[in-house]
Amino acid sequence: MSERAIRIGFQARPQHGSYDAMRASWVRAEELGVDAIYNWDHFYPLYDDPDGPHFECWTLIAALAEATSRVEIGALVTCMSYRNPNLLGDMARTVDHISDGRLTLGIGSGWFERDYEQFGYEFGTAITRLHAFRDAIPVVKERMAIGNPPPVRGRVPIMIGGGGEKVMLKLVAQHADIWHGFGEPDVIRHKCEVLDAHCATVGRDPAEIERSIMLNEDEIPHDPAELDAHLQAFLDAGATFFIYGSSGPNWPLDGLERLLAWRAAR
Repeated sequence: MSERAIRIGFQARPQHGSYDAMRASWVRAEELGVDAIYNWDHFYPLYDDPDGPHFECWTLIAALAEATSRVEIGALVTCMSYRNPNLLGDMARTVDHISDGRLTLGIGSGWFERDYEQFGYEFGTAITRLHAFRDAIPVVKERMAIGNPPPVRGRVPIMIGGGGEKVMLKLVAQHADIWHGFGEPDVIRHKCEVLDAHCATVGRDPAEIERSIMLNEDEIPHDPAELDAHLQAFLDAGATFFIYGSSGPNWPLDGLERLLAWRAAR
């Protein structure tokens, strides 16, 4: 098991509810003791009614910065295709100051075709989106670095979501502080091994990169022993950051409370 501290996060998916109810879930999650609160970067709901209520990502992150005082904040993850990379870098630097240095810049190459079509972005192919993502990362980083004033902590930490083994995980090794992966423990273990190999290639200590996964309500057992066994398998695979996701209309936090109780009992 990794010696890195276990962290618990909350993804408040900005769909199917009111802003006030979502904001209340942020405040309550911080009170419960989460380490980070994220949203996502889409323009339409991903689950249930595809035309239901939905709010824009970065406007909400600025509000999240004001509504909270301790937790790390950000998007899990920002689609690099939706904003000019220089603009995104300056947005991130600005929100970093609004939050007094609590922003993590979560980024990914994009995949939800409806967003692209409805907002006039070129969807392209998985390869063209990945290459555009690769080329945009240094631009975003440079824009954050040269802005006046600079980021509060000197630089904004970066999270990258994605599991492509040849390109994406190499980009994680080169640029990321957090890797967000998907899959069962055996998949996460394999991806971590691939990421570690890329770290060796680029001269990076793999211990510098935190590994996170998403858990929905139905993936968090009520039985404490069953929950411990389930999460221990992910810990053994290399993941130490567990992020609970929920949606409107009420953004329930039951599973989040079970995760926090599990951590407290260890």
